[in-house]
Amino acid sequence: MSKAVVASTNDVNSTYWNPAGLVNLEDAQGSLMHASYFAGIANYNFAAYAKPIDDRSAIGISIIRFGVDDILNTTQLIDSQGNIDYNRISLFSAADYAFNVSYARNLIHKDLHIGVNAKIVRRIIGEFASSWGFGFDAGLQFERNDWKFGLMLRDITTTFNSWSIDEEEFEKIKSAIPDENQELPETTEITKPKAQFGVAKTFRVGRYLNLLTEVDLNMRFAKTNDIISSEIVSIDPAVGFQLDYDNIVFLRAGIGNFQKVEEFGEESTSVQPNLGVGFLYKGIQIDYALTNIGSVGNALYSNIFSVKIDFSAFRP
Repeated sequence: MSKAVVASTNDVNSTYWNPAGLVNLEDAQGSLMHASYFAGIANYNFAAYAKPIDDRSAIGISIIRFGVDDILNTTQLIDSQGNIDYNRISLFSAADYAFNVSYARNLIHKDLHIGVNAKIVRRIIGEFASSWGFGFDAGLQFERNDWKFGLMLRDITTTFNSWSIDEEEFEKIKSAIPDENQELPETTEITKPKAQFGVAKTFRVGRYLNLLTEVDLNMRFAKTNDIISSEIVSIDPAVGFQLDYDNIVFLRAGIGNFQKVEEFGEESTSVQPNLGVGFLYKGIQIDYALTNIGSVGNALYSNIFSVKIDFSAFRP
């Protein structure tokens, strides 16, 4: 659905999309997701668990890993005598980890929900460098007359990552390419706040068919290549659809990532379509999505698989 789910998310995966949606849980749920990005170049894995605390609040935890593995380290390819020795090539991984703790609660009115994420971010680049960071997200959801509204504020306090660089490994990089990479990079990385606003509604289109539609606006507070761009805010819209048959079979589609592209002095607009399918049976839901269809830009297609388990289906 091209990430257009901020207003409609209402299960364990709300720990990522909008923690306010956790309030809709009736029982404990677990979720696993694996994405093979860019034809297997990078891998994204997600695991989450959430449960209600009472009829007004819920809690959840999630772990994310996004990494590129088996990268060739050729800094020692040439020995001190100037000889090329392929046995000196090693492999390393560059990976990001995020650990989230989510809390959601009804506010004042039963149709108004608020949620927060407290997250720890760990980033590792082989033996060369690593960092620790922390940050917070906050989300809101509101429902009125079958219309759903959602607001997700990511990194609301600005997320800081403090890097530790291995000086011995850095010296190897410096000596591998003379006159290049001679200065240590910055040791503090800052992730600025972003916002997502969504509106969703479900329509009954047949005796057993329901159509969920959502429009989201993804906002970054800087000038970018998004289709709507200014010095203050840049906006990338996304539209998602989900057609379900009796809440058993789901067909999904979305379009997003609207970007201005300039080639040979001419400006055009690129978009990213996405397709997906899902099946729900006795509390177990399996989903598949295909993204980067048509190789937007120079990107390769990506496959995403996920499974969600509703533990209420296994209780006597």
